[in-house]
Amino acid sequence: MKIRFISAALLSLSFLFTTLIISSCQKEKSQAAQDQEQVEASRVSGESESEAESVFNGVFDDAMGVNDEVALGGTGVFGRPNACPVVTVVRLNAPNPFPVRIIMDFGVDGCTGPDGHLRRGKVIIEYTNRLLVPGAIATTVFDGFYVDSLKVEGTHKITNISTVSSTNVPVDRKFRVLILQAKLTRPNGNFIAWTSEKTITQVEGLGTMIPMDDIFKIEGASNGQVKRGNLLVSFNSSIQEPLVKRFNCRWIVRGVVKTVRLNSSTNSPWVAVLNFGNGNCDNLAVITINGVSYQITLP
Repeated sequence: MKIRFISAALLSLSFLFTTLIISSCQKEKSQAAQDQEQVEASRVSGESESEAESVFNGVFDDAMGVNDEVALGGTGVFGRPNACPVVTVVRLNAPNPFPVRIIMDFGVDGCTGPDGHLRRGKVIIEYTNRLLVPGAIATTVFDGFYVDSLKVEGTHKITNISTVSSTNVPVDRKFRVLILQAKLTRPNGNFIAWTSEKTITQVEGLGTMIPMDDIFKIEGASNGQVKRGNLLVSFNSSIQEPLVKRFNCRWIVRGVVKTVRLNSSTNSPWVAVLNFGNGNCDNLAVITINGVSYQITLP
């Protein structure tokens, strides 16, 4: 009888031990799945920030690059051989040169630029004055505009906020850039909704009239929402180290952006830190989440 009692007790303990192991394994698997979901959501928000920043960085370059009457000329799509848009100039208060509307028409079927991207539709920019003049504003909107398969919508507004001296001569070159109700949409319904307020300050090249030697720093913040498949994530982003842009490069070449998902702590391990690189002109950036880094390709 004693032997049977001991065997039953051992059987009971064995069952309890097995149950605890199974429960522990299930918890570990559940935690691992939750962690992977956190990583994916953070990575998607960081990638979306980089894509929106890259697309609208190009819009700034195009607005500056139309010609030297409205800005600098020779930057963005106009800074490369064989620029393909048909450009129409409309004087809104003729014969006065300003305000002026510039329509960049890439056509219904589109045209492929030297950067390899197919653009179609229209980009419409209105200038209140030459953009290098303090107080001047350039407002860009889009009409059926696509970069490859990506539909671009929203309002991009550049305001020259340069400081002027007592003799009304600019002592620096600085722009406030507002991006309102922006949306980048894929054919499958995935999208990035984005709002941004940045200050772009020229730090090199002020002494020449050659735009290709101009270098700027970008400071500020943004917020957005991204849909990718069944995932829907809202996020806030802030520039931790000024972004560096050059007119002779299509991409941001340096700088760090922290992207925090809505309702998350800035100290959360699931914060995405986006690093645009060390100054080289390339389309690579790195996102780091909880100590793990992922290399991404910029559009």
